[in-house]
Amino acid sequence: MIVLRPCTLAQAIKFVAYHHRHSEPPVGGKFAIAALEGDTLTGVVIVGRPMARGYDDGVTAEAIRVCVLDGAQKGTPSRLLRAAWRAWAAMGGTRMITYTLASESGSSLRGAGFKLIGCVPARAWDTPTRRRSPRQIEQHDKVRWEVV
Repeated sequence: MIVLRPCTLAQAIKFVAYHHRHSEPPVGGKFAIAALEGDTLTGVVIVGRPMARGYDDGVTAEAIRVCVLDGAQKGTPSRLLRAAWRAWAAMGGTRMITYTLASESGSSLRGAGFKLIGCVPARAWDTPTRRRSPRQIEQHDKVRWEVV
């Protein structure tokens, strides 16, 4: 049986660092929720400010990482995402967004009530005025999802 509990950002970031398939752990966030099966941490969701400045309006949050162990109970990602949305809405938030790789199905997002909004083509964030090292994840198209 899955039990959801609050967890610290430090705990969630550490879990993502060890277990996420393709993304680096985020630097921070607003809050995190953990999924436990017995005493075993099987997944986390980290919610933060939207990465895209155009969405950072004070009432929109972004599920910046969802990370679940391979052996976790079916439906764990959807439960984490639903709980994150309910928590954000209880704080007065009106929208939550997130992104998946275009190659991912998005079934956990649909199960949590998110709607597919559109595709975001791959792009590197390196510019002449602000040099950045290229990251592997930037080479993939993404899909934006939202729930309101």
